[in-house]
Amino acid sequence: MPAPETSHQSGPAARTRALVRAAQRDDALAMQELLALLSPYVGRLAGPIALEDGPDATQEALIVIFTSLKQLREPDALFGWARAITVREAVRIARKAGRARPAELKDMPAPGDPQLSADIRDVLDRLSPEHRAVLTLRELEGLDERAVGELLAVPPGTVKSRLFRARRSFRKEWDR
Repeated sequence: MPAPETSHQSGPAARTRALVRAAQRDDALAMQELLALLSPYVGRLAGPIALEDGPDATQEALIVIFTSLKQLREPDALFGWARAITVREAVRIARKAGRARPAELKDMPAPGDPQLSADIRDVLDRLSPEHRAVLTLRELEGLDERAVGELLAVPPGTVKSRLFRARRSFRKEWDR
């Protein structure tokens, strides 16, 4: 009797691994499917960091992801790898633009109240790209300080201090 299939052998993870491998071999259809899979995720990460330049940051991140795809050795690491690239590109674009107006944060969770979403956008409007990045990764993505530090290429202590300052700034601006 053959061994039962495990989730490692089938399902969404196996499909993603197969797509990555095919895209790495320049399979255009696999690249298109992978783009459809990654685009919403990358956009959801880039928007709160790069604000009104979120679409540009999303596009830049996707370009880097697809031009570097052959360097990805482990297809199971696709989303973590894409997250690192996206955050780096979103912070770079936000710094370069030097803008403070937020993008529409329609993908940002807000419990029912449309005014709450507008208030959150207004407060994020006043934070630096680095503070928006650390808050997004910690509070929305749920990453710990070590993982955030790896993504932002800073020590965990720097992440903790940025997170402390970002939260303090957010609270101060929220109370205004």
